[in-house]
Amino acid sequence: MREYSRRGIFGLGIGAAAALSVAGCSSSGSSGSGTVGTKPGRTAGAKPIGDGSTAYTGKQPKQPAKPERLAPGQKPPQFVVFSWDGAGEVGNGLFPRFRKIAEDHNASMTFFLSGLYLLPESKKRLYRPPNNPVGASAIGYLSDDHIRATLKNVRGAWLEGHEIGTHFNGHFCGDTAADRGSVKHWTPAQWDDEIEQAMSFVTKWRTNTGFTDLEALPFDYRKELVGGRTPCLLGQDNLLPTAKKRGWRYDASSPGGLQIWPAKKQGLWDFPLQTIPFAGRPLGVLSMDYNMMFNQSQNSTKGPPANYPGWRKQAADAYIAGFQRAYETNRAPLFIGNHFEQWNGGIYMDAVEEAIKHIADDKRKDVRLVSFRQLCDWLDAQDPQVLAGLRRLGVGQQFTGRG
Repeated sequence: MREYSRRGIFGLGIGAAAALSVAGCSSSGSSGSGTVGTKPGRTAGAKPIGDGSTAYTGKQPKQPAKPERLAPGQKPPQFVVFSWDGAGEVGNGLFPRFRKIAEDHNASMTFFLSGLYLLPESKKRLYRPPNNPVGASAIGYLSDDHIRATLKNVRGAWLEGHEIGTHFNGHFCGDTAADRGSVKHWTPAQWDDEIEQAMSFVTKWRTNTGFTDLEALPFDYRKELVGGRTPCLLGQDNLLPTAKKRGWRYDASSPGGLQIWPAKKQGLWDFPLQTIPFAGRPLGVLSMDYNMMFNQSQNSTKGPPANYPGWRKQAADAYIAGFQRAYETNRAPLFIGNHFEQWNGGIYMDAVEEAIKHIADDKRKDVRLVSFRQLCDWLDAQDPQVLAGLRRLGVGQQFTGRG
């Protein structure tokens, strides 16, 4: 695996508040990878958009039924959202692994695709990052084989019912005033430019790569894209006005959230990473693999292997404890963020898999593993007064149905 910048932000006494987004996974095995078209790179019945990188193929498959309103006093379902930053496929088998796990457990997830992962390095000068040199990036450009694998997995994921959000492009982090290239200091207009470039890389991959033998992404990205997560959870305040103008529905960039029902910020649903219980840390940890790694191995991706079994259990127990606390009390949605990475021997991927299996236990009929977009659909369908009552419940406060 290539080395990337590993800068994060810190605060709240719980370790790094966010992660870099260097998602990667295997080019092996990918369902929905594109063999149904009558010609290479074309799907039967699809309506190509632009250069054919994307196509309209109808409504997205495998979506939940239309949400129903809760009655006053009715206990809400327990929603859990697993999301993945970067969502690139770089040869470690994690993207297809978690697509399969999701299929096995009737789960929908959100994949925050980095637009740069569909742009060949030979075309890097097409990227003009705000306040940074042309072609610069804090994460690596992918090889052609990995771009192909990413396209196949993104295509398959959408057809399986998952959401494709955005993690923007170059992943420029930096928490000081002097680091003007950091997304923390971008203006609303610069965020708009960054989003437009990400959109271009996704909708023009066929032109930029020259690939003619792959199926189009089966969606209109300009309509599908309704939310994202910023690099290192920086820059949300200036992103939100731009996101609102673009018609986005949510943002998942807030650090340091609590396990309470979400509210809107500047007109968008605010879905933060949340503080969950973590053995040995009285203040807990943010609900993301990177933050657990930081607390366990102090930002090293390769700690002592002898510690891996204990760290894996600590991470899995944290996810499960966060779920149990919400499920047994206020039913606040749980948000878990991840990267397709093998940090500390892959223990965080194993911990996430264990958590999914626990959460999706068939004995719990009122648990919903959904994407952020699907959660927006449910929230928007609810009586505002009922949601207001749910938001009054604190962390671990029991739901009584009395508002």
